[in-house]
Amino acid sequence: MQAQERRTAILTRLKSATGPVSASALAGALSVSRQVIVGDIALLRASGSPIEATPRGYVYSRPAGIRGQVVTCHSGDEMERELITLVDLGCVVEDVSVEHPVYGLLTGRLQISCRADVERFLQEVRDSAALPLSALTEGVHIHGLRCPDRETLEKAREALRQMGILQE
Repeated sequence: MQAQERRTAILTRLKSATGPVSASALAGALSVSRQVIVGDIALLRASGSPIEATPRGYVYSRPAGIRGQVVTCHSGDEMERELITLVDLGCVVEDVSVEHPVYGLLTGRLQISCRADVERFLQEVRDSAALPLSALTEGVHIHGLRCPDRETLEKAREALRQMGILQE
């Protein structure tokens, strides 16, 4: 398979995937090394393909709906409830950011869209013993959300307000 055919196959696979696809999975399917896939992804992105890297693999970005942000403050104990509330309303939690006093805005890609994603994310946090970004800012953090419409974004804000964690 030639390089251009391989890149077309990568795009096809990412467009039809229902979740993130790892570089290793793509490499296995296309009989090349993981490093070749990483290079192909870089070239595809440079040519304008909306491919995003997440902790679980690559996704072809389908920006449907509207993008919004919520600023919340809570301890790590409330993380699960916050994320489940957002995905149950139909929002995708695309990322989390904190404003660090030295480094500025630090952002982590999440791409959490359902309860199963919430469980996987929380398990990764537990397994790694890593602290969430919000630990750097005494619990204050910003979530970038993709919601089906403005009404859903407002429902998400109201739900977080009712939980007592929305910062306004």
